[in-house]
Amino acid sequence: MNADRAFIAVDGGNSKTDAVAATADGRVHAYVRTGTSSPHRLGYREAVDLLGKLIDTVRAEARWGSEVPLARVDALLAGVDLPVEVERLNADARSRGWAEETVLDNDVFALLRAGTSDRNAVAVICGAGMNSVGRNASGAWSRFPALGPTTGDWGGGEDLGDAVLFHAARAEDGRGPATALCAAVRAHFGTDTAEDAAVGLHFGHFPRDMVHGLVPRLFAAADAGDAVAESVVERQAAEIIAMVRVAARRLGLGKGPFTIVGGGGVLAAAPAALHRHLAPILEAEFPLASYTGLDRPPVLGAAWTALDVLTGATDTAAHRRLAAGIAAMEPVRVAY
Repeated sequence: MNADRAFIAVDGGNSKTDAVAATADGRVHAYVRTGTSSPHRLGYREAVDLLGKLIDTVRAEARWGSEVPLARVDALLAGVDLPVEVERLNADARSRGWAEETVLDNDVFALLRAGTSDRNAVAVICGAGMNSVGRNASGAWSRFPALGPTTGDWGGGEDLGDAVLFHAARAEDGRGPATALCAAVRAHFGTDTAEDAAVGLHFGHFPRDMVHGLVPRLFAAADAGDAVAESVVERQAAEIIAMVRVAARRLGLGKGPFTIVGGGGVLAAAPAALHRHLAPILEAEFPLASYTGLDRPPVLGAAWTALDVLTGATDTAAHRRLAAGIAAMEPVRVAY
């Protein structure tokens, strides 16, 4: 291994994208953050264009001129869901000549690698949407299309926010039971009624992104004992369990030890109400499995993915140095 071999790793979500420049000895040379890089939000070519700008920015922050070639670019992005999308985006990215090897895939792989190097593992990401990926020691993988409701997905931040609005509206007009979610919606949007908030969203007076912001209020209401809020959280827990159950069954992991990694903006908040439902079901169905909630930036998983290839190992002094370097740095924020 050449310790000076340089690489750039990217973790891209629906709201932010982190990129680090590092070398194979684990030194972190730059850490940059920008907005979404999801091809579902930007378009396929536009997402790759943004990656190109981000790579240029990270190189500049690292003070790497043309004399520093990149061994790898590993970019793990939300919205790279289907095999045809993986193929299409990789073909475009590799044609740009950024590195000796360029790999694009879904951001759930960054979550999985940041959470564990266990060869038997399942990761569930819950951010704006829901997704899961799993692997076993034989090299088999499990993944989902993860396109939203049309592929059976529910439980991301946007779904939870919509559920808050749904139940608040029904409680307010009498179709549903009373709930503290009415007050939560009014406070969040600064309106007199939940209906006013819905109408404001309809006419574009409030940005759609505000709906995701209802999630902390949902969990607070559930923690305070609101039955309606609790029912929404219980449904989300069931969706998480369903993804783990299917992945474990596909991979033959159900009866043995394996690692479950949870992450994304919603799960990272570790709400007590959600874990109240998750913990007993996980223990009952997968008694030998261990659950870990990701407590480090997912971009570390993208960086470790690159470093695994460059070092031929998964736990070296370089891996530990890389983790410490990212933890010690604040990302430079840029906009394009």
